Amino acid sequence: MTAAAAAIRKPARVSDREPLDAESAGWLRALDAAGPEHDAAVERLHALLLRAAVAEVARRRSSVPAAARDLDDLANQAADDALMAVLRKRHGYRGDSRFTTWAYKFALLEAAAAMRRRPWHGRELPLEADGWARFPDGRTSPPGQAEASELIDAVRDAITEVLTPHQRDVLVALTLNDVPIDVLAERRGTTRNALYKTLHDGRRKLRARLAEDGLEPSPEVSAPAPRALTGNRTNTLESRDRGRDG
Repeated sequence: MTAAAAAIRKPARVSDREPLDAESAGWLRALDAAGPEHDAAVERLHALLLRAAVAEVARRRSSVPAAARDLDDLANQAADDALMAVLRKRHGYRGDSRFTTWAYKFALLEAAAAMRRRPWHGRELPLEADGWARFPDGRTSPPGQAEASELIDAVRDAITEVLTPHQRDVLVALTLNDVPIDVLAERRGTTRNALYKTLHDGRRKLRARLAEDGLEPSPEVSAPAPRALTGNRTNTLESRDRGRDG
């Protein structure tokens, strides 16, 4: 851990901010130092991040059945990843909150992402549109029923006809089959931001195709599957945990 931290040691650059509180300034000085002072600061920071990761794992434990030892390992890995992120990004710390508060959030986000990934360990990713069956129609009237059915058929056709295979796989996995974006990024050897870009481009193509066909849904229609796929009034996926990318 210490060797890896030393590999990315560089002076923290904090600008355009109010003067730091003494504790936060002390953290930055110690992390920028060399030798024992730096190593001791890294150890203290890791201990702080581990406490945060353990707390987040415990909070989410009921939703992810796993052996206690597996969860301990998961919390430790989340703390390690958070430590590397804090050391890498500390030059961007602006002092809007205490340094420990700022750093603590990295551990919470890493632990939350790890808990989302855990149920998918060893599972094959569903890339086909199996998730259609889970979406209720949300139809409120016979006219709405007909329009919803037409919209769903149009979206199915558009997915096949206007999206690239990669866009299709990403869109279906994330919006219909509920694959966590962290899992998909890991399996595809890419980044969350790259997948968000793919998702955005795919949704834009679908909306354009529906507009060409004159199939913008009316207020009477609440068809969740098309809205999730096209992004119309449904952008929860893209806003979820975006803080990890900042």
